[in-house]
Parts: sequence; C-alpha cells; structure tokens
Amino acid sequence: MNKFKEIRPIVLGIAIKDNKLLVGESYDNEKNQTFYRCLGGGIEFLEESTDALKREFKEELNADIVVKDFLGVFENIFTYTGKNAHEIVFFYSIEIPDKYYKNEYKIIDQTNHVAKWIDISEFKNGEKILYPTGTLKYIKNIC
Repeated sequence: MNKFKEIRPIVLGIAIKDNKLLVGESYDNEKNQTFYRCLGGGIEFLEESTDALKREFKEELNADIVVKDFLGVFENIFTYTGKNAHEIVFFYSIEIPDKYYKNEYKIIDQTNHVAKWIDISEFKNGEKILYPTGTLKYIKNIC
C-alpha cells in the first residue's frame, strides 16, 4: 500500500500516566515543524485493529501493552513532507505495564526517533503540536 495514494487504516494507542501522554516525536522538513503523535501504525489486511496496535508496540518499543477502551474513529487528511495523505484512525486507550515503563524510548528501526511522556497541558495550551488534530478530544474522554 502506498500511504500517499490510498486511504490507510491505522490504529493509535493513547497511553496516559501522571497526566502525561506517550507520544512519538517527529519532524516535518517541509513545514520546519516538530510535532508529536500517539504511537501505533497501519492495520494489515485481515488484522483486527487491537491486534495491530499490540503488534506495533511490540515492534516499535518491544513492549507488550494492555488495550483497554475503544475511543472512536477519526478521519485524518493531512500533508506530510509535502505529500498528501489520508487515514482512517482507530483510537484506543492503552496501558503500558510497569515492567515496560521508561521515561523515554528509542523507537526500534527508526533512526533518531524517540517516544516520550509529555504533559498533556503542553498540547492543550499549544506549546507543542499533537497530530492528528482531533486527538485531544479522545484524551478528554480518558482524563
């Protein structure tokens, strides 16, 4: 699947601990912008969204997660590195068991990409950018 030419189904996990959200940090060279996104990824053909979410966390952080509540679906049309993209995003609340908890994670197989816990207030007050833009509404359902 070409994620810049087709609608891509993805799943993202919302992990909150001590009013902090676990997010991956990324940079868009075209926009000259650092932004953050909850972790997860593409749903493969014949794969359930919860299984995809567990697989993605295992692949990216080598962590087993607990998938809790389905929070909703969001359509995300955006531009990244100058290319148009279109996603259907499934959101779930998740828990990271204590034995996998770290303040910061190096995302496996992605050079210089990290995941970290950032205070939710920094997204709410606009200090930091959280994508997809509709993510905050799902966070409000948890907090």
